Amino acid sequence: MTEPTRTGRRPGTSSTREAILTAARERFAEVGFDKASIRSIASAAGVDPALVHHYFGTKQQLLTAALDLPIDPEAILATLAAVPDELLGETVVRLIVGIWDSPVGVRAVAAFRAILSSADPSLARSFLLEVPLRAIRDRADNPPGTGATRAALVGSQMGGLLLARKVLELEPLASMPVDELADLVGPTLQRYLTGELAAPVAGGAASPQK
Repeated sequence: MTEPTRTGRRPGTSSTREAILTAARERFAEVGFDKASIRSIASAAGVDPALVHHYFGTKQQLLTAALDLPIDPEAILATLAAVPDELLGETVVRLIVGIWDSPVGVRAVAAFRAILSSADPSLARSFLLEVPLRAIRDRADNPPGTGATRAALVGSQMGGLLLARKVLELEPLASMPVDELADLVGPTLQRYLTGELAAPVAGGAASPQK
């Protein structure tokens, strides 16, 4: 009888894994996600680059492990890539809040609390700007040059919602159904992503009174 294939992390010594994770945290925080190569992380950890891939897979998965997040950013990116532009706002709310409310959400919220209490937010900022928000930034970059602002606005909105729902447990947001949250918050995210960023002046300049 053939034994079932094992899933999950590949076997390896805890000291090697921790050395890689420590080096990854330092490199990601120091130079950002793009500039932190697997080779440089492996060099800092004193291991072969192939060993980094063997233990952690892609660089995105390594960053997720370095932040101790229970989610795979590639799965989030794949979900967002499958929806049309006009549904991005509500999809972001449903997807992210769904993760918070799921069994793995406990660890996600714990990671968020750790980020809030950290004296150095550079690692978390690298994760947000270079992984989950990157697809939004590139996709919503219309007119060109506005993508970074749009992505940052989405991140600020969702960060505030997480704080209110899971950390402060502010009612009625804390117990509001996901569908209702998506209906309320989704249009705001949609405006950030595809709407005008600068509000037009209503009626133009006022005429002087005689």
